[in-house]
Amino acid sequence: MEFKDYYDTLGVTPDADAKAVKTAYRRLARKYHPDVSKEANAEKQFKEVSEAYEVLSDAAKRAEYDDLRKYGRKGQEFTPPPGWTGNASGGEFHGGDFSDFFSSIFGDHFQQGAGAGGHRTRFTQDDEMFAHRGQDVEIECPLFLEDVLKDESKTVEFALSDASKGGRPVITKKNLKVKIPKGTVDGERIRLKGQGGPGQGKAAAGDVYLKIKLAPHPLFDVSGHDLTLTLPLTPWEAALGTTVKVPTLHGRISLNIASEAQTGQRLRVKGKGLPTKQHGHGDLYVVLKVVMPDKIDADSKKLWEQLASNSKFNPRDALEK
Repeated sequence: MEFKDYYDTLGVTPDADAKAVKTAYRRLARKYHPDVSKEANAEKQFKEVSEAYEVLSDAAKRAEYDDLRKYGRKGQEFTPPPGWTGNASGGEFHGGDFSDFFSSIFGDHFQQGAGAGGHRTRFTQDDEMFAHRGQDVEIECPLFLEDVLKDESKTVEFALSDASKGGRPVITKKNLKVKIPKGTVDGERIRLKGQGGPGQGKAAAGDVYLKIKLAPHPLFDVSGHDLTLTLPLTPWEAALGTTVKVPTLHGRISLNIASEAQTGQRLRVKGKGLPTKQHGHGDLYVVLKVVMPDKIDADSKKLWEQLASNSKFNPRDALEK
């Protein structure tokens, strides 16, 4: 199948912003719309322009296309990257009788229900905007670590901007109650289909993408589903060994520290991390840190002096050779 350079089709550069893409589409759509255009091959040109805009106006599809763009050139046969299977998105898209190249990447579900020639929006002189999918919205959704453990819904609020009949933007506030899926991790994007901006004409509404942002915790660092906790120990606890109470997101547990413990030593507590998408949880890693007292009284100082005089331990042996 032939590779399609959608940036070239719209006459924009790969770093063009959403406004430049939209402006280019509107100009070319008016020029080639079959109902009004006198250009040769107007219908074919209009379909290509619509296809390019369908991809470049959607952040998710544009990112997917950009990943594949380095493997093809305009007018040449498309050679997929190693391991690529096509039809990655599998979503529903609207806008016409698009190419095999488009279908191979994004699926052909958009053609369901269309006539033999595909769906096409009628043009009238009073309608400057042709039918296209609504605006996608991305929202950063902050969560506490404790929220990830709860089986509860979270309310998110955002604003949508839409053009009124007079052309002025109308801001609409929207609230959604969202159940955060079990196993969600920091940076993950959750898609809420059809909850974005309204579509023009008969096109579908856009989607809302929630980008999960885990708030910093005073005790735990996060890596995927695993947690890390720094555990302070006194020098005598590290030397002799001890049992200490350790906080976890599931409650406090008793942890045995073996004698001769070292700063930086990592102890794994299985199943005390964040929940996974399957069954179970990640792990908690406890990192030991030997801490000296801020102040040493006279009696303690004598004990340290006695230890210093009796011990033959020298941590700098390697430096002195």
